[in-house]
Amino acid sequence: MSEQEKPASQSNRQLPPAKQTSLGLYVTAAEAYEMWKADPERVKVLDVRMVEEYVFLGHAEGAVNVPVAFPKYEWRPDRRTYGFEINPDFIDHVKAVFEPGDTIVAMCRSGGRSAAAINMLAKAGFTTIYNIIDGFEGDTVDDPESVFHGKRMKNGWKNSAPWTYNLDPALVWIPTGEELEKLRSTLDV
Repeated sequence: MSEQEKPASQSNRQLPPAKQTSLGLYVTAAEAYEMWKADPERVKVLDVRMVEEYVFLGHAEGAVNVPVAFPKYEWRPDRRTYGFEINPDFIDHVKAVFEPGDTIVAMCRSGGRSAAAINMLAKAGFTTIYNIIDGFEGDTVDDPESVFHGKRMKNGWKNSAPWTYNLDPALVWIPTGEELEKLRSTLDV
């Protein structure tokens, strides 16, 4: 991609460290959608959220779901959330769908897990993966007067580009029997 083709957000904008990647390629959800819409055969969409998020919260049409992490049903009081465990087969599953030279836009909920996923994939030889910095759900509204204060309703794919609940089983990662057993053993289910 030439300098003229690069999205506007490619510049050195200030991003929280958790959203930064070793490749340094960044787009907003709206920019990612425009990239994909302009050349859907060349630009691929990778959704690294958990299968449950992809299925029940919706997803970009045509996005391939390969979770970078799985829920770990263990409460983390310091973060006021449940933890997660990295998918040990993430890179292999992505390589089964994409080539290292593909142009990919990657998303999670809000840009953090996708950044981690991109860093993992960069180490595996992928070179052109853009982090969708506002993810699928977007950033939180920071207005104490708003009924949406603290809710993810600002930017993000869900608030700026077409999305769907419709599922295509070919695009959703489902663990094999062996992978499911491995997951169960690590989750103590």
